[in-house]
Amino acid sequence: MQNENIKEIYLAGGCFWGIEAYFDRINIPGIIETKVGYANGIIENPTYEDVSTGKTGFAETLYIKYNSSIASFDTILDHYFNIINPTILNRQGNDIGTQYRTGIFYTNDEELDIIQKRIEREALKYQNPIVVEVKKLENFYNAEEYHQKYLDKNPYGYCHIQLPPDNRE
Repeated sequence: MQNENIKEIYLAGGCFWGIEAYFDRINIPGIIETKVGYANGIIENPTYEDVSTGKTGFAETLYIKYNSSIASFDTILDHYFNIINPTILNRQGNDIGTQYRTGIFYTNDEELDIIQKRIEREALKYQNPIVVEVKKLENFYNAEEYHQKYLDKNPYGYCHIQLPPDNRE
């Protein structure tokens, strides 16, 4: 029997190395797993090289598995919106292209209303419109192993996000 409190959300916010490192380092109780991959594209089993062309429709995306009785969806969204600029289309930091767009890809229809209300609140903070793509997850493929926990393996690798100190034990 599956635990009904175990949820998944997929967040695109530029280069997936940084967004994964950020969520891993802030160590939100209840987050069970993070991994990076490619979401909502038009081919099967894409490679990084495929996605880098910008022609596959995929976004570099962070998968988060969490226990909703411990980690709230709102808390995850708080942190997400703290590390992206939701008004820039197809770019975060120096990363430019459709594969670096911002997006919230949900699996549970009940989350759509929460996401839409959150975006309405975020819009009040900006003069420009919010361009975060909100869409049901169509597909997700894990990125290659060398991308998983990339900034742990390469601590001086490029990251467009101001990373907090590593709070993991």
